[in-house]
Amino acid sequence: MTESFAQALAARIDSLPAQLQKAARWIEAHPHDAALLSMREQAGRAGVQPATMTRLAQALGYDGYDTVRSLHADALRHARQPGLVATAARRNKLQAGTPEAAAQAMVGHGATQIAALADPATLASLSQAATLIGQARRVFCLGLRSSHAVAWHVWYALSLISERAILLDGVGNVGLDGLAQARETDVLFVCGVAPYTRVVVEAVIQARALGLRVVALTDSPLSPLIAPGDPALIVPTDSGSFLHSMAPAFALAEVLVALVARGDDPALLARLDGLDRQLAAFNTYHPSKGPETS
Repeated sequence: MTESFAQALAARIDSLPAQLQKAARWIEAHPHDAALLSMREQAGRAGVQPATMTRLAQALGYDGYDTVRSLHADALRHARQPGLVATAARRNKLQAGTPEAAAQAMVGHGATQIAALADPATLASLSQAATLIGQARRVFCLGLRSSHAVAWHVWYALSLISERAILLDGVGNVGLDGLAQARETDVLFVCGVAPYTRVVVEAVIQARALGLRVVALTDSPLSPLIAPGDPALIVPTDSGSFLHSMAPAFALAEVLVALVARGDDPALLARLDGLDRQLAAFNTYHPSKGPETS
C-alpha cells in the first residue's frame, strides 16, 4: 500500500461506511493485487460491489479507482527489498538452505524489524502512551490468542510497580466484566494483530463508549483497535514462520513499561524492595545465580 493512500485511509477510516472500510482493509492486505487486478476482480475478492471501490476512492479524495490502482502500480514498480514484490517470496527465502542458515536469516530479519522501531513517530507514540498510562487511575490490559502473552507481560510488569493494573484475561468467560468498573480516568492497553479477534475489537468499542483512552499495540494504522486521537504503537509481524512474529510487539511492550516506571511515583523503589522481601519470604525462586547485572 502506498504511503499517500495509507495516510488518506488512516485519517478517514473511522468515518467511512462499513462496506468502504471492508474494501479499504482488503486493499491494505493485498497491495500487490490492488496494483495488478481489475477493479471488478478486486471488488469480488474483497466481497463488495465494484461501485464500492469507486466510492472508496472518491471518499479519499481521488477522481476514481483508476487513480488508486495507478498509485499501487507505481509503488510496485519502484519497490525494493523488502517491498511489495518481496512479500510473498520472503518467507521461502528465510527458510531456504540448512536449518542453521534459515535460523540465521530469521534472526537477522527480526533484528532488523526491532531496530526499525526506533523511528521518531514510534518514539513519540511511546512517550505519549507512557504518559497516558502513568496518569491513569487504572490500566486495563487485554490481548487474546497470540497477543495474550504481550498483554499479560505488560500487566505483570505494571503490577510490580503499581496496584492500578488489571488483566482482562477471560478466565471463566468473565474477562470483560472488569470494564464495568471502568471510569473516564482509566486507560485500556490492548494488543492485537490481524486477523483481529472479535472480542478484542468489541472491547475497544465498549471502552471508548465508557470514555476510556486506548493505547493500542497493533500491526497497522488501519487496525480497528486504534482509537482516534489516542496513541498507537505499530509493529511489523511478518516472519519466516507459519505464524506471525510477536517479537517486535514484545520489544515495544518492554520499552513502554520501562518508560512508565521511569515516571512513576517516588515510592517505586520502596515498593520493589517490599516485593523482593515478600518473594524471599515465600522462597519463590531457586537459589541458583543468574547472569550478573549492574
